[in-house]
Order: sequence, then C-alpha cells, then structure tokens
Amino acid sequence: MKTLQKTNLIVTSLLLLIAVSCQVKDINTIDNLNVTKTSVNSWTYDMMNDGYFWYKDMPARNATDTSDSPDAYFEKLIYKRQTHDRFSMITDNIDALQQQFNGIIKAFGIHYQMAFIDEGKVNVAAFLSHVSKGSPADAAGLKRGDIITKVNGTVLTKDNYATLIGGSETISINLGKLNGSQIETDPKNISITRAQISENPVAFSSIISKGSKKVGYLVYNQFVPGTDSDKNKYDNELRSIFADFKSAGVNELVLDLRLNGGGYMSSAVTLSSLIVSNYSASKVFYKEQWNDKFDKYWKEKNGADALTYRFLNEKNNIGNQLGRIFVLTSQGTASASELIINGLRPHMNVVTVGDHTAGKNLFGSLIGDEKKRWKYGLYIMLGQTVNANGQSDYGTSAGIAASRPADDSRVPFLAFGDENETLLNAALKEMGIQTGQPARLASPEKISPVLPRSERDTPAAWDQQMIRDGAFAPSPIDI
Repeated sequence: MKTLQKTNLIVTSLLLLIAVSCQVKDINTIDNLNVTKTSVNSWTYDMMNDGYFWYKDMPARNATDTSDSPDAYFEKLIYKRQTHDRFSMITDNIDALQQQFNGIIKAFGIHYQMAFIDEGKVNVAAFLSHVSKGSPADAAGLKRGDIITKVNGTVLTKDNYATLIGGSETISINLGKLNGSQIETDPKNISITRAQISENPVAFSSIISKGSKKVGYLVYNQFVPGTDSDKNKYDNELRSIFADFKSAGVNELVLDLRLNGGGYMSSAVTLSSLIVSNYSASKVFYKEQWNDKFDKYWKEKNGADALTYRFLNEKNNIGNQLGRIFVLTSQGTASASELIINGLRPHMNVVTVGDHTAGKNLFGSLIGDEKKRWKYGLYIMLGQTVNANGQSDYGTSAGIAASRPADDSRVPFLAFGDENETLLNAALKEMGIQTGQPARLASPEKISPVLPRSERDTPAAWDQQMIRDGAFAPSPIDI
C-alpha cells in the first residue's frame, strides 16, 4: 500500500470535474518538466489501486494503455461513472484545486437559478438566490431577488448564458423587474469584475417570535471552519449564533441548507453537536466505510471504533430545547449537508422541507505526488458514511426525499428571514405558525428552471463534497 493522506477528505461534483480536470495540457511541456505520460499514469494506477473504494473493480494493470493522456487513462479506471462514482477526478493543477477546496475562489459572488422566461423556452434569466457577503456583486448592490436578463448587452438564452456569465473577468449586466408575468429590462448597466473571495458560510440568522414559539433560523451555505488566519472563525460564529439561540429560549430550529453543497466534515460535527438532543459522549454521529485494506488497517491501528465519529460537547447546544429540527433542502443540498440530516435522524426528529437532496454519501481524498514531479493530482472516492443505525440509503440521484415537499420556484425570491419566503413559510406552517400571505404566494409567477438546482458564477469548490481536516484525520499511513 502506497502512502495515502487521509487529510482533507472530499466529495466533489461532476461539474467541478468538467471545469477543472479536462484542462490537461501537453504533459511533456507542463511546467517545463520532461515528464512522460507513462510515469504519471503508472503513479495514478498505484494510487487508485491503493485507496480507491472500488479498486477491486479496476482493470488489470497490464490491460491498460499508459500512453493515453492522463485524463483518458484515469477515466478508464473509474467504476461505473454514470451511476456509482460520479465524483472522482484528475487535475493538472493540484495547487489551484486545493485553493478551491479551501473555499477561496475568484468570482463575482452570485448564486442564481437559471429559468426560462418565454413560452418557447429559449430566453432565460438569472434569478439571484444569494449574493456572497463582501463579493464584487455585493459591492455593486446586487441582492437576493434580483433578476439578470442581459450580460454584455446580450439577451440570455439557454445556449449562451454559461459562456456569457462565466467567460469574462468583467461583465456588464442589466437587471429585470417582474410586471405581472412579464419581465421588463432596466437599460441601466451594472459592471462587476471577478475578485478572489472567501465566502462566510453564515449567510443569515435570526430569531422569529410568534406566541409561544421562538424559532431560530440559520442560512448556512458551506461547511468551512475558518480562514487561513483564523482556522476556527466560522465555526466560532456558529457557536455564537447558537449561544444567542440558547439565551433567547429558542424552541424550534430551521436550518436552511438549500444552497449548501457540502464542505468540511469537522464543521458538520460542530454544527450537529450544537443541535443534537440529549448529548452524551457515547452518541455516534457517523461512521466511515473504506475499502477492505484500509478498513482493516485503521481498525488494527486505532481499535474497533477507529472509523466511528461522535458528537462533541458543545456548551451552546440547544438540543434539549427542541422537539425536532426543520431542514430546508433542494437538489443542490449535498454531501456534508446530507451527513447532517442522516447523522441526526437516529437521535431526533428531522423534518426536511423543499425538494429531495443531491444524493452524495461518499468521501474522498485529494492526493498529490510526494516527489513533486508534476502538478497532477487525483481526487478519488475512498468510501462512504453511515449513521449510528448503519443507514446510508441516499447515495443515488434521488437523494433524501423531502418530508414536506414544497415548491421553491415562486419569484421574485424574497429575502432570507422574510416569514413569507417560500420554504421558510412552509416550515413555519408545519409548526402551526400562521403568517400573513402576500399576493405573491398565490400568484402564477413560477419559474421553469433550466437545471433543478441553483448555480454559481464560478463552480464552487464546496459543491457536493465532504472535506475532513487534520483535527479528525489520523496521521498519514505507509504500508
């Protein structure tokens, strides 16, 4: 068994695979090093044969062609790309990818739902579902609920929007406004330029008081513990929010994960430990299942519970004030978000409101060449997670079904925390809380999405992944 780092374990999306791994250059000229395809491909086979969850299903080494390009060679080792391993990838720039995995990206900072705006389903608009704090879009005054109809003077269509939004460092946009069922475009141009951002995962939090109900509401968009300068900054912000929830006597909790594609598993442990009912040091949050070689190794090295991870004793835990938790979900709710739902279910009533989730129960590792001969890196699936009851039945595109299905396609999107915002309103109704319903909730202004999930201007590193940092990882192994 070769050396394999069990740090920064990640589950990522096929979108990121397409955006990053297909940019393979001529391997003999990369970084001006005389590196052969055979050497990279042989290293790739060794790493895959070592830790890949489905290594037994790989073709025999002598049946592979090491003269293939590294990306083509890698694809031939993947187990059932369309149905099982949708996420493993190869990159020719591991440093850049690691930056993305750390949540540092160059972007405008817009999250949006692309939807058709004509009966012929040709023209589309970008309905903004979130604008990242401190981003160029935020500085330009964009906000959730805005509608982009033109980019660089061109009307958006289903065929051009990806290129127009993603193809330039600077774009000029025009916003639209709903007038009945029609969208009128404002002639005013707004210019925004990409910049490097590190997004705060806490998008919004509030306490809603209605009679005997005190509802804590948290919009959490990625699982990232902190920054390079403050490793626990964002986890500590979570702790502070829950301290406020606790002191206010919050007795209902709405956790909004509809835009959360995953992130660090350590932050999932932190968040779940602030929520779980009747905490005890023996309560299991999740367990890992590796391939047979690694499963045996970890248990021999660290004992029978080596792959069992328990809740932490968080002093601001509000679990004993709750009878249940409501989680707002979409088809973009993935990986570490699904880990929260699945991991809490054996311990308390988890009600999901919205759409089914993405279906990502796998974790992986980003692996580079220890000898630094090239910048190629592999991101391979190492195993899957299960909850305390051994359940992990959501690893397909059907994901985790919504307990209370709710349509989140009414526009314009209302601000987070507005009691009439579609999914929050649905959760409040389940609690028995009545809110004033504006005409919008009964109106026919519903979008027809191009894709079933929200998109971002730059493929986000945290989409559909689970990342484990050093706090929860044993030392590197060498067998």
